[in-house]
Amino acid sequence: MKKVIPLLILVLLVLSACSSNSSNQPAKSSGGAPSSPSASASSPASPEASQKSGTITYQSESGPVEVPADPKRVVVLSSYTGNVMSLGVPLVGVDSWSKMNPEFQDKLKDAQEVSDENLEKIIELDPDLIIGLSNIKNIDKLKEIAPTVTYTYGKVDYLTQHLEIGKLLNKEKEAQAWVDDFKQRAQQAGEEIKAKIGENATVSVIENFDKQLYVFGDNWGRGTEILYREMKLKMPQKVKDMALKDGYYALSLEVLPEYAGDYLIFSKNGDADNSFQKTDTYKNIPAVKNNHVYEADAKAFYFNDPLTLEYQLAFFKKHFLG
Repeated sequence: MKKVIPLLILVLLVLSACSSNSSNQPAKSSGGAPSSPSASASSPASPEASQKSGTITYQSESGPVEVPADPKRVVVLSSYTGNVMSLGVPLVGVDSWSKMNPEFQDKLKDAQEVSDENLEKIIELDPDLIIGLSNIKNIDKLKEIAPTVTYTYGKVDYLTQHLEIGKLLNKEKEAQAWVDDFKQRAQQAGEEIKAKIGENATVSVIENFDKQLYVFGDNWGRGTEILYREMKLKMPQKVKDMALKDGYYALSLEVLPEYAGDYLIFSKNGDADNSFQKTDTYKNIPAVKNNHVYEADAKAFYFNDPLTLEYQLAFFKKHFLG
């Protein structure tokens, strides 16, 4: 059974996870989220316009959009906060999922929490660019406030998504440089991890949300893109069968042992009911008995933007190699 929550992931990371839509599906991640089957990236922004009028033309999913060549007051309504921050572009408004991310809080202390339904607050922020997922509400009204660009989650993979944000913000070179460097570092860490735990060791990523357990595929944040796509660590067959297509799969405690790999990454919501960890079913999972469960703060783990990916990579290196 699939449940749906407001977006994030994250995801956050939610077939509407970082937006303000309410639901009880695990948060959709951002570009990552991670993130699913790749599609053609948008065309590069037009360079000449920036010198003439202070704008560039970005080829979005829905057609060309004239956007600032050097945006100074960006509002992100879902998923892409970390992408924008990593490129050094100022944010004046972000979604609630970004605001609750403990890794983002200091960087976002001056940004206001906004939603796609609170148009008056967005107007007050006087944005020069608005970014969000394609399923946010009031897109036509938002376009009247500022140039608005939306993305369909999973239309391109998580690293291509960052390159698209780079094009939009007129920082494609910076985005490409980070992608190239990150892939090299993540793949190198993967080789070191496989040398330590074995080529055939399996890894599962689980999360608890709203009294429901989930296991994740390779494109829904929570570090799945790093573990499975870059590090090439193995996914248990049951996870592959049930979670790879949609990105996640809801399951009961009784069958969790069937989906548990030799190592478990537990994206843990501290304010949720985690009493299942006290049950014999959970305690008897081999990964639990072998102390191969690595717990991460779910609120910091939802997404697949560069800042979150760096955090996840450091987490994996610490726990697998430390």
